[in-house]
Amino acid sequence: MKIGCPKEIKPQEFRVGLTPNAANEAIGHGHTVIIQKKAGEGAGFYDTDYSAVGAQIVDTAEEIFSTANMIVKVKEPQAVERKMLSEGQLLFTYLHLAPDPDQTHDLLASGCTAIAYETVTDHIGGLPLLAPMSEVAGRLAPQVGAWTLQKANGGRGVLMGGVPGVGPARIVIIGGGVVGTQAARIAAGMGADVTVLDQSLPRMRYLDDTFGTHFKTNYASQGDTAELVSQADMVIGAVLIPGAAAPKLVTREQLTTMKSGAVIVDVAIDQGGCFETSRATTHEDPIYNEEGIMHYCVANMPGAVARTSTIALGNATMPFMLALADKGWQKACEDNPHLLAGLNIHAGRLTYYAVGKALGINVLTPNLALKV
Repeated sequence: MKIGCPKEIKPQEFRVGLTPNAANEAIGHGHTVIIQKKAGEGAGFYDTDYSAVGAQIVDTAEEIFSTANMIVKVKEPQAVERKMLSEGQLLFTYLHLAPDPDQTHDLLASGCTAIAYETVTDHIGGLPLLAPMSEVAGRLAPQVGAWTLQKANGGRGVLMGGVPGVGPARIVIIGGGVVGTQAARIAAGMGADVTVLDQSLPRMRYLDDTFGTHFKTNYASQGDTAELVSQADMVIGAVLIPGAAAPKLVTREQLTTMKSGAVIVDVAIDQGGCFETSRATTHEDPIYNEEGIMHYCVANMPGAVARTSTIALGNATMPFMLALADKGWQKACEDNPHLLAGLNIHAGRLTYYAVGKALGINVLTPNLALKV
C-alpha cells in the first residue's frame, strides 16, 4: 500500500501524522511511504529523518492525495484537502464530525472511507487514540489557564498556588475522565484548590482512592455545578461523549454569576465545546472576553507542544495504521471490532450513530458498511 502524509495546514498546527519511526515500520512491512516536504519540521522531524528510513519526499499535498491509497493525518482535513480526496481512498485521522456539518458533507461527497482516531475503542471501553492527546490537553489546560488568569491577559490576577497569607486559585474541572484527571493533577501540583465534578460515583471513588487529598471530588448536580462555577477563578471543561457534540453545561446566564476576570478553558471545543459561550480560537489568538469572563478555546491545544504530542500520538496510532495497511481497511476492521468503531464514513454513507444524531443524517451501521 502507498501511505501518504501531508503537511498539516490548520492554523498553528505543528504536529505531523507520521513520525520517522512509524514510516520506518510501515516500510519494513513492505509499504511505500510518501511525506510532503517539511511536514514534520514543526515537531522537530526533518526531511532527512524520513528519507533516511526510506520514505519518499514530495513537494506538494496534491502529490500525496493523488497517489496515496491511505492518507494519515492529525487534524481533520481542511476544505482544500477535502476537495482532493477521492472515491475509495482511506483517510485515517481525527475528524470530530458532530459539530462540523461542512466537513461531514464534503467527506460524504468524496466517496472516501474515513476512520476517526477519536472513536476507535479498546477492550476496556477506552479511546486509545484519543487518550494521548487528552492527556496532553488535560495537562496543558491549567498551564494555559494560569497564563490567562494573569491581569495583563484580562484575567483576575490570581496566582495558582497563592503565597503565604494569600489563598490559592479555586479551580473547578467539569468531567473526571482522562482530560479532567490530568488537569486536576497539574492544577493541584501548582498549588491550586481543585474540585473535580463528575456524575460517575465509581469514577469519583477511583479519583479519591488514587489521589487522596490532592484534590476534591463533587457530584455534578446542576445546583452544585452552578454554585462551584460561581466561586471559581478558573473552570476547565473536560466533558466527552465519544463522537457526539459536547453538552452545554454552563450557560451564558451562569457566566454573569462568575467573578469578573475568571477564566474558562474549554478542552471540549473540538466537539463543539461544553460552555454555551465557547467558540473555537487558535494559538495565534487564543483568548477572548465574553460577559467579563476570559475564554481559552483553542481547538488544537496539543499542537502547542507538537513534538511531545506527535510522538505520543504516533505510538498509539502505529499498530492500527499498520493493520490497515497490511490487511486493507475491511479485513482490518473485520478482525478488530475496536478499529471498526472508528469507521465514521464509507462510500458516501455516514457510519457513526452519534454523528448522525447530531447532524440529522441517516446512518449505515459499520457492520453493513463492511459489505458495501
